[in-house]
Amino acid sequence: MALTSGTKLGPYEIVSPLGAGGMGEVYRCRDPRLKREVAIKVLPQAFSLDADRLRRFEQEALATAALNHPNILAVFDIGTIEGSPYVVSELLEGETLRERLGSGSIAVRKALDYALQIAHGLAAAHEKGIIHRDLKPENLFVTKDGRVKILDFGLAKLTQDEPGTHTSLPTATHGTEAGVVMGTAGYMSPEQVRGIALDPRSDIFSFGAILYEMLSGKRAFHGDTAADTMSAILKEDPPDLNETNRNVSPALERVVQHCLEKNPEQRFHSARDVAFDLETLSNQSGTGSRLRAVTDQRRSYWKQAAVSARVDLRGKVRSRWAKHRVQRRLERRSERAGLRHSNRRPDVAPYRPPGQRGLEHLLQRRNGSAAEIRQWRCSARHALGGTADRRSTP
Repeated sequence: MALTSGTKLGPYEIVSPLGAGGMGEVYRCRDPRLKREVAIKVLPQAFSLDADRLRRFEQEALATAALNHPNILAVFDIGTIEGSPYVVSELLEGETLRERLGSGSIAVRKALDYALQIAHGLAAAHEKGIIHRDLKPENLFVTKDGRVKILDFGLAKLTQDEPGTHTSLPTATHGTEAGVVMGTAGYMSPEQVRGIALDPRSDIFSFGAILYEMLSGKRAFHGDTAADTMSAILKEDPPDLNETNRNVSPALERVVQHCLEKNPEQRFHSARDVAFDLETLSNQSGTGSRLRAVTDQRRSYWKQAAVSARVDLRGKVRSRWAKHRVQRRLERRSERAGLRHSNRRPDVAPYRPPGQRGLEHLLQRRNGSAAEIRQWRCSARHALGGTADRRSTP
């Protein structure tokens, strides 16, 4: 049943359609009483044909609304329109996990963050006696601020086919009692495939399949047909995660494998246990990241110090080379003037009279005669008193 903009849905007003699927149509609506926008999912009219199913739907919706958990879609209201039940929930901005996985696997730290939020939401629901039964990436929503919301709690329970009818929906469902099958191929637990009674550990298996897909970018169980996929769930183990993502630690891979045990008794006993292990891994990952950051910082410091030392050494070498060039230039000029520099002959030494700067005079002694002073670049010479008949020390 398609609704147009402006249509009244009880006290709510349709603003625009948001999407449609096998579970009905979703609309953006406005609640004029509280001055806020909400999302309304209108379910197929066939759901109202069975009074018992409609009653169970209302009970599950009320139970979900009572959870009030940040990782579970908040349900505000329920009602019916022209015999079709609808659910009023908070309006989310972002994308489903299925859309997020369209670009490939998710980084390990981000996948751990998402998984931890999902586990907390499942734990809150399981503690209230609510099992999702159809956990899959399409029923997980990632908001723009990175919060994960679990959608459609209890709705899968309502998708039982009417006797003698056929459906083309990808969700093959029948109630939750023994002898029937419900769930989505690829994310169903072995007990769902066999049609036996379910408990919260069934959601843990589905959660493990989702976590595997987030880390590897591939489905844990996949076949050409739904029957092949169900057979893989019962008989096969997914490929090792390190074959597709070498960044996955052995500890994290053990958590995934523990969730995907075929026997429910060998899985985590509760979503709370899963959350505890994931939180431990997340803290270890954060510590490792901080250690890597400190190591990188120290490495950067020593690298900069080495560069500074190299630049300083290069400057000293250049300075000494410049001094050497100046000295060589002075020696060449002295030789051209017929004089010798002090490091060539001991009887010729630089002399700096008091009050004078630099090497402006040369002191020269010849054959024991009085020393003479000649100003640089000047031919005039002056005898230095008291130096006659004294020889310079070799």
